[in-house]
Amino acid sequence: MSTQPVGNGRHRVVVIGSGFGGLFGTKHLKRADVDVTLISKSTTHLFQPLLYQVATGILSVGEIAPATRLVLRKQKNARILLGEVTDIDLTERTVTSVLLGESTVTPYDSLIVATGAQQSYFGNDQFATFAPGMKTIDDALELRGRILGSFEQAEVARTQEERDRLLTFVVVGAGPTGVELAGQIAELSDRTLEGTFHNIDPRDARVILVEGAGAVLGPMGPKLGGKAQRRLESMGVEIQLNALVTDVDAHGVTVKDQDGTTRRIESACKVWSAGVQASPLGKMLADASAGTEVDRAGRVVVESDLTIKGHPNVFVVGDLMSVPGVPGQAQGAIQGATYAAKQIKAEVGGNQTPDDRAPFKYFNKGSMATISRFSAVCQVGKLEFGGFLAWLAWLALHLYYLVGYRSRIITIIQWFVTFLGRSRGQMAATEQWIFARLALEAVYGDSEEGEEIVRGAAGRRPPGPAGGTSVADPTGAGGADPAGEKPTGNRKVG
Repeated sequence: MSTQPVGNGRHRVVVIGSGFGGLFGTKHLKRADVDVTLISKSTTHLFQPLLYQVATGILSVGEIAPATRLVLRKQKNARILLGEVTDIDLTERTVTSVLLGESTVTPYDSLIVATGAQQSYFGNDQFATFAPGMKTIDDALELRGRILGSFEQAEVARTQEERDRLLTFVVVGAGPTGVELAGQIAELSDRTLEGTFHNIDPRDARVILVEGAGAVLGPMGPKLGGKAQRRLESMGVEIQLNALVTDVDAHGVTVKDQDGTTRRIESACKVWSAGVQASPLGKMLADASAGTEVDRAGRVVVESDLTIKGHPNVFVVGDLMSVPGVPGQAQGAIQGATYAAKQIKAEVGGNQTPDDRAPFKYFNKGSMATISRFSAVCQVGKLEFGGFLAWLAWLALHLYYLVGYRSRIITIIQWFVTFLGRSRGQMAATEQWIFARLALEAVYGDSEEGEEIVRGAAGRRPPGPAGGTSVADPTGAGGADPAGEKPTGNRKVG
């Protein structure tokens, strides 16, 4: 275990997380008389709202996930420490992080915790094996492989029943991410892949958007939700409302309707966008701070200045904070982190004390979601509108928040090619992308159980006389080469 040096006596700020909250908090301390240490388990700053475009072949990872070290290399008072935070000692004012088994203890005077949220399966974490979420780069690349792989497997399917299952795509959750994914999968099959296969017509793909509540984009209201629903339906997306997903397996999902009846949707490719859960660090902070609580999603119920009880030097921002009226969106994380940085700068400069802090006030800049090319919905205050103008507003806002001129320029070019033409520039996918996460689970868990998980996720049956022929394994060889050789594991599937 190593301990970071005390330093030059300047005020030490530790920022946990490299998302919107962590990055903007660090950048706003650029000219402050402080030393900043940004601790993150990722080497990149991920622009999460555009992950679905990586998953559907529009953008590359590099455009939405620049290296954090490159973003901050000109900020002389900031250093980056790669590792996963395992402990926060509020008494000793230290943060312990681990990288490849090596622990590092970093002392702090002020702490900004901005570790965000992860996908929530509402207590059914086993669903993740068959329905990845949309929160990380790995999620997006895995999903791209699953989407393109389904078309490839449908091309060699032996029966119409198998082909139908492989060409059925289920998106769980009709929030912004679900709506955007459903729309892009529909456009991918109708425009980009048209005429590229011999045995199948990609336009026969069936895209189903399943929502447990009674509306699409519920928080945006019935007017915009209705616009989004009508546009998706015009694209051929099937929308099933008041439908709760009760089970997910390799071959499909089980849905419970409002009247209590259950039914099956046979589908090879599923994606989960139905809920989020805060980082486990929220519970860690609450347990360490007397009187601090977390809400049902694991977010920390903070004080009016975004700190935890009894610790005015510990700020919680972004998706990890629970503040009435503040949505779990990028603008909430940015405003919270900026507020925290301003308080630290004011107090280091001797201009105020923690007792002098004005409460955090959130300014709602609106909400928007894109549905398809040339179509989006936008809500700014009481103003609600959709269509082409909303789509242009969506493009402009997302370009503005992308980090780096290079990323913006390349993104504009990729959007131009995709939305005005038919092709997409990021259509590569490999088996490794699809199964890497599952393989890691097998490595860290029971090897036999891990093998079954991988086979199940691929729709493969266990080898043996009763195994038969599976859709993902037309030879019936149980995933192995008939000659007895091992599969390569990095073959292109799209």
